[in-house]
Amino acid sequence: MNSVVRIVEDYLAAVEEGRREDAARHLAPDAELVFPGGRRYRNLAELAEASRGRYRSVGKHRDRYETAEDGTLVYSIGRLFGDNNHGVRFDHVRYVDRFRLRAGLIVEQWVWNDLAETGVLGARTAGDLAPEWRP
Repeated sequence: MNSVVRIVEDYLAAVEEGRREDAARHLAPDAELVFPGGRRYRNLAELAEASRGRYRSVGKHRDRYETAEDGTLVYSIGRLFGDNNHGVRFDHVRYVDRFRLRAGLIVEQWVWNDLAETGVLGARTAGDLAPEWRP
């Protein structure tokens, strides 16, 4: 794993595990985090506050990374899993995160995923989920 991928992997693992301070050390002071719907955040505290009402937990099966030759771009590609606000577990929801790095720090994170399209966030029972979104 090359150094920029290690930075992104460490950042994503820290965010997923709730180690906000560890994750934040990978962000440039002027970092911009852009999530589906065009929601923009300047730090992890803003992101956590905005995400609180969307789901109880979310994690990533990080299936692969792709990098630009100059080491400034890293794509993390995989599938989301977690629990929605009704306690319904979901899995296999596609995502792509695009990171731009400068001097070993993340200056941009752009996130795309299919959470809204799948309907997993609104499911009230596991039976409400299509089979492809069930764990």
